[in-house]
Amino acid sequence: MKAAVLNSAPGQLEIEDVDIGEPGPREVLIKTAAAGLCHSDLHFMEAKYPHPLPVLLGHESSGVVEAVGSMVDYVKPGDHVITCLSAFCGYCEQCLSGHMSLCDNKNTHLVRGPDEPPRLSQNGEVVHQFLHMSSFAEYMLVHEHALVKIRQDMPLDKASLIGCGVTTGLGAVFRTAKVEPGSTVAVIGCGGIGLSAIQGARIAGANKIIAVDMVGAKLELAEDLGATHVVNASDGDPVAEVSDISEGGVHNSFEAVGMKVTAEQSFKMLRSGGQATVIGLIPVGTMIEIHGPELVYEKKLTGSNMGSNQFRTDMPRFIDMYLDGRLNLDAMLEKVISLEDINEGFEEMKTGAHTRSVIEF
Repeated sequence: MKAAVLNSAPGQLEIEDVDIGEPGPREVLIKTAAAGLCHSDLHFMEAKYPHPLPVLLGHESSGVVEAVGSMVDYVKPGDHVITCLSAFCGYCEQCLSGHMSLCDNKNTHLVRGPDEPPRLSQNGEVVHQFLHMSSFAEYMLVHEHALVKIRQDMPLDKASLIGCGVTTGLGAVFRTAKVEPGSTVAVIGCGGIGLSAIQGARIAGANKIIAVDMVGAKLELAEDLGATHVVNASDGDPVAEVSDISEGGVHNSFEAVGMKVTAEQSFKMLRSGGQATVIGLIPVGTMIEIHGPELVYEKKLTGSNMGSNQFRTDMPRFIDMYLDGRLNLDAMLEKVISLEDINEGFEEMKTGAHTRSVIEF
Protein backbone atom coordinates (compact mmCIF):
# COMPACT_ATOMS: atom_id res chain seq x y z
CA MET A 1 0.00 0.00 0.00
CA LYS A 2 1.04 3.64 -0.48
CA ALA A 3 2.01 5.42 2.72
CA ALA A 4 3.80 8.55 3.96
CA VAL A 5 6.88 7.45 5.95
CA LEU A 6 9.20 9.55 8.11
CA ASN A 7 12.69 8.12 7.69
CA SER A 8 14.68 10.86 9.43
CA ALA A 9 13.85 13.61 11.89
CA PRO A 10 13.77 16.47 11.34
CA GLY A 11 12.66 15.65 7.84
CA GLN A 12 9.84 15.39 5.34
CA LEU A 13 7.56 12.46 4.63
CA GLU A 14 8.33 10.09 1.77
CA ILE A 15 5.61 8.33 -0.23
CA GLU A 16 6.61 4.67 -0.24
CA ASP A 17 5.18 1.18 -0.50
CA VAL A 18 4.63 -0.37 2.92
CA ASP A 19 3.48 -3.91 3.69
CA ILE A 20 0.59 -4.34 6.13
CA GLY A 21 -0.26 -7.55 7.97
CA GLU A 22 -3.45 -9.55 8.33
CA PRO A 23 -5.72 -8.83 11.33
CA GLY A 24 -4.81 -10.68 14.52
CA PRO A 25 -7.55 -11.96 16.86
CA ARG A 26 -8.32 -8.50 18.35
CA GLU A 27 -7.36 -6.38 15.33
CA VAL A 28 -9.28 -4.57 12.60
CA LEU A 29 -8.13 -3.77 9.06
CA ILE A 30 -9.53 -0.43 7.88
CA LYS A 31 -9.57 1.05 4.39
CA THR A 32 -8.66 4.66 5.09
CA ALA A 33 -11.17 7.21 3.81
CA ALA A 34 -9.69 10.45 5.15
CA ALA A 35 -6.85 11.60 7.40
CA GLY A 36 -6.38 15.08 8.83
CA LEU A 37 -3.04 16.85 9.09
CA CYS A 38 -2.43 17.67 12.75
CA HIS A 39 0.24 19.76 14.47
CA SER A 40 1.13 16.70 16.55
CA ASP A 41 2.41 14.96 13.41
CA LEU A 42 4.44 18.07 12.58
CA HIS A 43 6.05 18.04 16.03
CA PHE A 44 7.45 14.57 15.32
CA MET A 45 8.56 15.57 11.81
CA GLU A 46 10.45 18.49 13.35
CA ALA A 47 11.97 16.22 16.06
CA LYS A 48 10.38 18.23 18.86
CA TYR A 49 9.19 14.86 20.17
CA PRO A 50 11.29 11.71 19.69
CA HIS A 51 10.04 8.54 18.00
CA PRO A 52 11.73 5.39 16.65
CA LEU A 53 12.30 5.54 12.90
CA PRO A 54 11.14 4.78 10.29
CA VAL A 55 7.59 5.62 11.34
CA LEU A 56 4.35 5.88 9.42
CA LEU A 57 2.67 9.01 10.79
CA GLY A 58 -1.00 10.08 10.91
CA HIS A 59 -3.62 9.66 13.62
CA GLU A 60 -6.73 11.76 12.83
CA SER A 61 -8.68 9.48 10.55
CA SER A 62 -11.84 7.75 9.41
CA GLY A 63 -12.48 4.75 7.21
CA VAL A 64 -14.43 1.62 6.39
CA VAL A 65 -13.78 -1.76 8.00
CA GLU A 66 -12.22 -4.16 5.50
CA ALA A 67 -11.65 -7.24 7.71
CA VAL A 68 -11.71 -8.21 11.38
CA GLY A 69 -9.86 -10.68 13.59
CA SER A 70 -11.37 -13.86 14.98
CA MET A 71 -12.26 -12.37 18.40
CA VAL A 72 -13.71 -9.06 17.17
CA ASP A 73 -17.47 -8.66 17.45
CA TYR A 74 -17.77 -4.87 17.92
CA VAL A 75 -17.45 -4.11 14.18
CA LYS A 76 -17.80 -6.02 10.92
CA PRO A 77 -16.70 -5.43 7.33
CA GLY A 78 -18.50 -2.45 5.83
CA ASP A 79 -18.89 -0.54 9.11
CA HIS A 80 -17.81 3.10 9.13
CA VAL A 81 -15.38 4.01 11.90
CA ILE A 82 -13.29 6.80 13.40
CA THR A 83 -9.90 5.93 14.88
CA CYS A 84 -8.64 7.46 18.11
CA LEU A 85 -5.16 7.63 19.63
CA SER A 86 -6.79 7.25 23.07
CA ALA A 87 -6.79 3.50 22.58
CA PHE A 88 -7.59 1.75 25.85
CA CYS A 89 -6.88 -1.62 27.41
CA GLY A 90 -10.11 -1.77 29.43
CA TYR A 91 -8.44 -3.41 32.45
CA CYS A 92 -6.28 -0.86 34.27
CA GLU A 93 -7.37 1.48 37.07
CA GLN A 94 -7.59 4.46 34.71
CA CYS A 95 -9.88 2.61 32.29
CA LEU A 96 -12.05 1.16 35.05
CA SER A 97 -12.49 4.60 36.65
CA GLY A 98 -13.60 6.19 33.38
CA HIS A 99 -10.30 7.81 32.34
CA MET A 100 -9.53 5.76 29.23
CA SER A 101 -7.50 8.57 27.67
CA LEU A 102 -4.97 8.02 30.48
CA CYS A 103 -4.80 4.23 30.07
CA ASP A 104 -1.68 2.80 31.73
CA ASN A 105 -1.35 -0.30 29.58
CA LYS A 106 -1.85 0.75 25.95
CA ASN A 107 1.81 0.18 25.09
CA THR A 108 1.66 -3.42 26.35
CA HIS A 109 -1.90 -4.62 25.74
CA LEU A 110 -2.54 -2.97 22.35
CA VAL A 111 0.64 -3.81 20.46
CA ARG A 112 2.00 -7.02 18.99
CA GLY A 113 4.56 -8.97 20.99
CA PRO A 114 8.22 -9.35 20.04
CA ASP A 115 7.57 -12.90 18.82
CA GLU A 116 4.83 -11.73 16.41
CA PRO A 117 5.30 -10.22 12.95
CA PRO A 118 5.01 -6.40 12.86
CA ARG A 119 1.81 -4.78 11.65
CA LEU A 120 3.82 -2.61 9.24
CA SER A 121 7.03 -3.46 7.40
CA GLN A 122 9.24 -2.79 4.38
CA ASN A 123 11.43 -5.51 2.92
CA GLY A 124 11.05 -7.50 6.11
CA GLU A 125 12.10 -4.61 8.36
CA VAL A 126 9.80 -2.96 10.91
CA VAL A 127 8.04 0.30 10.11
CA HIS A 128 6.92 1.71 13.45
CA GLN A 129 3.25 2.39 14.05
CA PHE A 130 2.38 5.90 15.23
CA LEU A 131 0.05 6.27 18.22
CA HIS A 132 -1.42 2.82 17.51
CA MET A 133 -2.74 4.08 14.14
CA SER A 134 -0.52 5.28 11.25
CA SER A 135 -3.26 6.75 9.11
CA PHE A 136 -1.21 8.44 6.35
CA ALA A 137 -1.72 5.26 4.36
CA GLU A 138 -4.31 3.53 2.23
CA TYR A 139 -5.03 1.02 5.02
CA MET A 140 -4.72 0.90 8.83
CA LEU A 141 -4.34 -2.16 11.05
CA VAL A 142 -5.37 -1.32 14.61
CA HIS A 143 -6.51 -2.90 17.85
CA GLU A 144 -10.30 -2.94 18.17
CA HIS A 145 -10.04 -0.58 21.18
CA ALA A 146 -8.58 2.15 18.92
CA LEU A 147 -11.77 2.80 16.96
CA VAL A 148 -15.43 3.67 17.33
CA LYS A 149 -18.29 2.63 15.06
CA ILE A 150 -20.29 5.57 13.65
CA ARG A 151 -23.53 6.13 11.74
CA GLN A 152 -23.17 5.74 7.98
CA ASP A 153 -24.82 9.03 7.03
CA MET A 154 -21.87 10.94 8.49
CA PRO A 155 -19.50 12.23 5.74
CA LEU A 156 -16.16 10.53 6.30
CA ASP A 157 -14.05 13.59 5.49
CA LYS A 158 -15.72 15.55 8.30
CA ALA A 159 -15.66 12.47 10.54
CA SER A 160 -11.87 12.34 10.37
CA LEU A 161 -11.65 15.73 12.10
CA ILE A 162 -13.44 14.26 15.10
CA GLY A 163 -10.65 11.68 15.42
CA CYS A 164 -8.34 14.17 17.12
CA GLY A 165 -8.73 17.95 16.85
CA VAL A 166 -12.47 18.25 17.40
CA THR A 167 -12.56 15.75 20.25
CA THR A 168 -9.54 17.41 21.86
CA GLY A 169 -11.13 20.87 21.78
CA LEU A 170 -14.67 19.87 22.72
CA GLY A 171 -13.47 17.42 25.35
CA ALA A 172 -11.27 20.05 27.01
CA VAL A 173 -14.39 22.20 27.45
CA PHE A 174 -16.91 19.47 28.34
CA ARG A 175 -14.79 16.99 30.29
CA THR A 176 -11.48 18.55 31.45
CA ALA A 177 -12.73 22.01 32.46
CA LYS A 178 -16.47 21.30 32.69
CA VAL A 179 -17.36 24.82 31.54
CA GLU A 180 -20.57 26.04 33.17
CA PRO A 181 -23.41 28.01 31.54
CA GLY A 182 -22.95 31.77 31.93
CA SER A 183 -19.17 31.60 32.40
CA THR A 184 -16.48 33.62 30.63
CA VAL A 185 -14.00 31.78 28.42
CA ALA A 186 -10.82 32.72 26.54
CA VAL A 187 -9.31 30.51 23.83
CA ILE A 188 -5.73 31.20 22.71
CA GLY A 189 -5.12 29.88 19.21
CA CYS A 190 -7.83 29.54 16.57
CA GLY A 191 -6.66 26.51 14.64
CA GLY A 192 -8.70 23.31 14.47
CA ILE A 193 -8.45 22.57 18.21
CA GLY A 194 -9.05 26.15 19.33
CA LEU A 195 -12.06 26.55 17.04
CA SER A 196 -13.46 23.32 18.46
CA ALA A 197 -13.01 24.67 21.99
CA ILE A 198 -14.81 27.87 20.96
CA GLN A 199 -17.72 25.83 19.62
CA GLY A 200 -17.71 23.72 22.76
CA ALA A 201 -17.92 26.84 24.92
CA ARG A 202 -20.85 28.07 22.83
CA ILE A 203 -22.65 24.74 23.13
CA ALA A 204 -21.94 24.68 26.89
CA GLY A 205 -23.64 28.08 27.26
CA ALA A 206 -20.71 30.39 28.04
CA ASN A 207 -21.72 34.07 28.04
CA LYS A 208 -18.46 35.58 26.83
CA ILE A 209 -16.15 33.64 24.53
CA ILE A 210 -12.95 35.54 23.74
CA ALA A 211 -10.87 34.27 20.81
CA VAL A 212 -7.16 35.19 20.77
CA ASP A 213 -4.95 34.79 17.69
CA MET A 214 -2.55 36.74 15.48
CA VAL A 215 -4.28 36.00 12.15
CA GLY A 216 -7.25 38.17 11.26
CA ALA A 217 -8.93 35.56 9.06
CA LYS A 218 -8.86 33.03 11.90
CA LEU A 219 -10.43 35.54 14.27
CA GLU A 220 -13.20 36.19 11.75
CA LEU A 221 -13.86 32.45 11.53
CA ALA A 222 -13.84 32.24 15.33
CA GLU A 223 -16.63 34.84 15.42
CA ASP A 224 -18.62 32.83 12.88
CA LEU A 225 -18.28 29.74 15.10
CA GLY A 226 -19.31 31.34 18.37
CA ALA A 227 -16.72 33.80 19.71
CA THR A 228 -18.39 36.88 21.18
CA HIS A 229 -15.14 38.89 21.26
CA VAL A 230 -11.79 38.68 19.46
CA VAL A 231 -8.31 39.83 20.45
CA ASN A 232 -5.50 40.15 17.92
CA ALA A 233 -2.42 39.26 19.96
CA SER A 234 -0.15 41.06 17.49
CA ASP A 235 -1.71 44.44 18.34
CA GLY A 236 -0.93 44.68 22.05
CA ASP A 237 -1.07 42.81 25.35
CA PRO A 238 -3.66 40.02 24.97
CA VAL A 239 -3.76 39.40 28.72
CA ALA A 240 -4.74 42.99 29.42
CA GLU A 241 -7.35 42.99 26.65
CA VAL A 242 -8.92 39.74 27.87
CA SER A 243 -8.95 41.10 31.42
CA ASP A 244 -10.76 44.25 30.24
CA ILE A 245 -13.35 42.32 28.20
CA SER A 246 -14.01 39.84 31.01
CA GLU A 247 -14.00 42.53 33.71
CA GLY A 248 -11.16 41.09 35.73
CA GLY A 249 -10.33 37.73 34.19
CA VAL A 250 -12.05 34.66 32.80
CA HIS A 251 -13.45 31.61 34.53
CA ASN A 252 -11.78 29.31 32.00
CA SER A 253 -8.94 29.78 29.55
CA PHE A 254 -7.78 27.28 26.93
CA GLU A 255 -4.31 27.28 25.38
CA ALA A 256 -4.44 25.66 21.93
CA VAL A 257 -1.03 26.63 20.53
CA GLY A 258 1.56 24.61 22.46
CA MET A 259 4.02 27.37 23.43
CA LYS A 260 5.55 28.51 26.71
CA VAL A 261 4.40 32.11 26.33
CA THR A 262 0.79 31.26 25.49
CA ALA A 263 0.56 28.71 28.30
CA GLU A 264 1.73 31.34 30.76
CA GLN A 265 -0.68 33.89 29.28
CA SER A 266 -3.57 31.48 29.75
CA PHE A 267 -2.85 31.43 33.51
CA LYS A 268 -2.49 35.22 33.69
CA MET A 269 -5.93 35.66 32.10
CA LEU A 270 -7.74 33.96 34.99
CA ARG A 271 -9.88 35.51 37.67
CA SER A 272 -9.72 34.10 41.20
CA GLY A 273 -10.82 30.47 41.20
CA GLY A 274 -10.33 30.18 37.44
CA GLN A 275 -8.83 27.28 35.52
CA ALA A 276 -6.36 27.40 32.64
CA THR A 277 -6.33 24.27 30.49
CA VAL A 278 -3.34 23.68 28.23
CA ILE A 279 -4.46 21.71 25.18
CA GLY A 280 -1.51 22.42 22.88
CA LEU A 281 1.39 19.97 22.66
CA ILE A 282 4.32 21.81 24.28
CA PRO A 283 7.78 20.64 23.10
CA VAL A 284 9.83 18.34 25.32
CA GLY A 285 12.13 20.24 27.68
CA THR A 286 9.99 23.38 27.84
CA MET A 287 9.33 24.65 31.37
CA ILE A 288 6.23 26.70 32.22
CA GLU A 289 6.51 29.46 34.85
CA ILE A 290 3.66 30.90 36.89
CA HIS A 291 3.58 33.50 39.66
CA GLY A 292 3.40 31.37 42.79
CA PRO A 293 1.45 33.77 45.05
CA GLU A 294 -1.49 33.66 42.61
CA LEU A 295 -2.13 30.07 43.67
CA VAL A 296 -3.48 31.49 46.92
CA TYR A 297 -6.44 32.69 44.84
CA GLU A 298 -7.17 29.10 43.81
CA LYS A 299 -6.16 29.62 40.23
CA LYS A 300 -5.45 26.32 38.48
CA LEU A 301 -3.18 25.32 35.58
CA THR A 302 -3.89 21.89 34.14
CA GLY A 303 -3.28 19.84 31.05
CA SER A 304 -5.72 17.93 28.89
CA ASN A 305 -4.94 14.67 27.12
CA MET A 306 -7.14 14.45 24.03
CA GLY A 307 -9.89 16.32 25.87
CA SER A 308 -10.05 13.75 28.70
CA ASN A 309 -12.27 11.87 26.27
CA GLN A 310 -14.35 8.74 26.51
CA PHE A 311 -14.32 8.44 22.75
CA ARG A 312 -16.58 5.41 22.34
CA THR A 313 -19.46 7.53 23.68
CA ASP A 314 -18.21 11.06 22.96
CA MET A 315 -17.57 10.78 19.22
CA PRO A 316 -21.03 9.50 18.24
CA ARG A 317 -22.50 12.41 20.25
CA PHE A 318 -20.30 14.89 18.39
CA ILE A 319 -21.54 13.42 15.12
CA ASP A 320 -25.12 13.98 16.25
CA MET A 321 -24.20 17.58 17.09
CA TYR A 322 -22.82 18.04 13.57
CA LEU A 323 -25.76 16.45 11.79
CA ASP A 324 -28.33 18.45 13.76
CA GLY A 325 -26.48 21.72 13.11
CA ARG A 326 -25.01 22.53 16.52
CA LEU A 327 -21.40 21.74 15.55
CA ASN A 328 -19.92 23.30 12.40
CA LEU A 329 -17.23 21.11 10.87
CA ASP A 330 -17.65 22.33 7.29
CA ALA A 331 -16.05 25.70 8.05
CA MET A 332 -13.07 24.00 9.72
CA LEU A 333 -12.20 21.75 6.77
CA GLU A 334 -10.30 24.27 4.71
CA LYS A 335 -8.60 22.07 2.13
CA VAL A 336 -8.80 18.53 0.73
CA ILE A 337 -5.52 17.16 -0.63
CA SER A 338 -4.03 13.92 -1.95
CA LEU A 339 -1.44 11.82 -0.15
CA GLU A 340 1.18 13.03 -2.61
CA ASP A 341 0.58 16.64 -1.49
CA ILE A 342 1.14 15.90 2.21
CA ASN A 343 4.44 17.78 2.60
CA GLU A 344 2.98 20.87 0.97
CA GLY A 345 0.10 20.60 3.42
CA PHE A 346 2.47 20.64 6.38
CA GLU A 347 4.39 23.59 4.92
CA GLU A 348 1.12 25.51 4.75
CA MET A 349 0.41 24.53 8.36
CA LYS A 350 3.67 26.17 9.44
CA THR A 351 2.44 29.55 8.17
CA GLY A 352 -0.35 29.49 10.78
CA ALA A 353 -2.87 30.75 8.23
CA HIS A 354 -4.85 27.53 7.76
CA THR A 355 -7.28 25.57 9.95
CA ARG A 356 -7.36 21.96 8.75
CA SER A 357 -6.29 20.08 5.63
CA VAL A 358 -7.56 16.54 5.08
CA ILE A 359 -6.18 13.81 2.85
CA GLU A 360 -8.86 11.92 0.95
CA PHE A 361 -7.99 8.44 -0.29
